[in-house]
Amino acid sequence: MPTLGRLEKVELREIWGSESQDFTPWLALPENIELLGQTIGIELELEAKEKNVGQFKADILCKNTLDNSWILIENQLERTDHTHLGQILTYAAGLNAVTIVWIAQKFTDEHRSAIDWLNEKTDEQINFFALEIELYKIGNSNIAPKFNIICKPNDWHKTISEAARRIEYSEKSELKLLQQEYWNKLGDYIRENSKIIKPQKGLPQHWANHAIGRTFFNNAAIVNSRENKIGVYLSITGNNSKSFFQQLLLQKTEIEKETKFKLEWEELPEAIESRIKIIKDDINPIDKDNWKTMIQWHKEALETIDLLFRKRIKELK
Repeated sequence: MPTLGRLEKVELREIWGSESQDFTPWLALPENIELLGQTIGIELELEAKEKNVGQFKADILCKNTLDNSWILIENQLERTDHTHLGQILTYAAGLNAVTIVWIAQKFTDEHRSAIDWLNEKTDEQINFFALEIELYKIGNSNIAPKFNIICKPNDWHKTISEAARRIEYSEKSELKLLQQEYWNKLGDYIRENSKIIKPQKGLPQHWANHAIGRTFFNNAAIVNSRENKIGVYLSITGNNSKSFFQQLLLQKTEIEKETKFKLEWEELPEAIESRIKIIKDDINPIDKDNWKTMIQWHKEALETIDLLFRKRIKELK
């Protein structure tokens, strides 16, 4: 029989003597930001640490790569206290759309109740996470961190932008309802069959965005019932969209050798957006008999765009 080790808990202060000088710099490392993002289900892009946001100062400031919203991280090496609670309330009061992640060694019952109450009472665009951090080792192994979610927003994975909510809660046409049903089925399929793509809540619209690791970039699945085609786009927006597109275009030959799909490169000089697309023609998205084929194709195409471009876009200047 194999010999199993014993899991041993390590005190936080044995590793980090200071929150600002030790813990915050450790947490801001790319691999630890990625671990935190995986825990809360949001792809994070580090913006700064000890950064002023208006009149406020966050331990760590990130962006949600899917919708460019702010993620503010407050961290403690001790039990939660009223000082940090006051800070996160100040952030919530001063920012229109933000997700606040409060990390501590231990949450008191009072502060846990406060976070639950805030998630219940505040606007959907303000979200609060409470996470406890633990450290473990087995024998002489490297020490490993573990984040435990103590509190999270109500239906936090369903939170969407104001524009999307206007679509969702307005009167929906039969086509919009059909699109929403398709995206939910695609999300279910991705959840069960993909280790690369994170499923998204289906909305009543002709596209579904998926994070690809950097703000102003999206991996977008498309259905077009007018032209009987479906597609997946690498969508590039923001003030640097044309520069980013040109940098990727220089790698066009190398990129296209890595895939069986035909890529269509669209700079769109008059628009703020540029796109790199994979298109499947001659398929009617309204016909549910086509959905199995479409879902499998969309999953493969989304994974292809992610594998081709995720690393490359992070390296763009």
